[in-house]
Amino acid sequence: MTADLSLGPVMVDLEGNTALTSGDTQRLQHPLVGGVILFARNYAHTGQLGELTRQIHALRSPPLLVAVDQEGGRVQRFRPGFTSLPCARHYGDLYDREPVTGLETAKRMGRIMASELLAVGVDFSFAPVLDVAQGVSEVIGDRAFHSDPQVVSRLAGAFASGMGEAGMAAVGKHFPGHGGVSGDSHVCLPCDHRTRSDIEACDLIPYRCLASTLGGVMTAHVLFDAVDAHTPTYSRLWINDVLHGELGFTGVVFSDDLTMQGADTVHDIVDRARTALDAGCNMILICNDLSAADRTLSALQGTTNRLSYELWSKLRKSGA
Repeated sequence: MTADLSLGPVMVDLEGNTALTSGDTQRLQHPLVGGVILFARNYAHTGQLGELTRQIHALRSPPLLVAVDQEGGRVQRFRPGFTSLPCARHYGDLYDREPVTGLETAKRMGRIMASELLAVGVDFSFAPVLDVAQGVSEVIGDRAFHSDPQVVSRLAGAFASGMGEAGMAAVGKHFPGHGGVSGDSHVCLPCDHRTRSDIEACDLIPYRCLASTLGGVMTAHVLFDAVDAHTPTYSRLWINDVLHGELGFTGVVFSDDLTMQGADTVHDIVDRARTALDAGCNMILICNDLSAADRTLSALQGTTNRLSYELWSKLRKSGA
């Protein structure tokens, strides 16, 4: 495989549930598609899932990336036939009682999660969550490891280390942090009024600690209005200046799903895609709206944004 091979910058979901439709096959062969995100509706049993991912990977060379949200707790898309993963707070509670046990358990479960997914052809999970629990966000809640950012760094680092031992890259989320707002970015635009120094002293600590070990980072649809007029997904300041420049991150930058209400600071889906890519996102997610995905793919024809082989390989460690 040569270094000039690349995939497109758009990650989509499937029209079919447990098998590809003809529409899926056509869409996934579009040169601007680079990955597929799977949901609970795409899973019946491990054999079915393995065949589905095999078919997806066979469509392109290099193979499309196949991803899922398999954090554990409330956010675990595949359940029967997979280990029931605890929520992140479980590891934090263990850590408070016995730090070594908490770290060892987080590492073990990260390895189990990754091993089970890789065995059925899923390349990576959007995990671990690096948000710091600050007692205000219900949508994050027990998805956060801890309220102490240093402990979040240790536990998320252990979980990511376990993933790495299994051969899977870790993708941290939601940069620079979703734990300090009460709103749910699926249904509104949360606004965090804290200063840059406040965010650096809390939310950015896990990213600073783990920047060199993460294969990817997903941006948050949260407006930090004291820092920038744009949400991180659309912000060169957050992506280029802070994430890449100050924190030294060199992996893949994912947008969160651009159909979420929190992404609506840019109103049209095509403009959202262009703005996110121009800001520095390497791969944008368009989920649960195939017409929006198709319209975006058509409008972005000829774009020079591509996921290079160098970046692709950071996310498919076991592959190719």
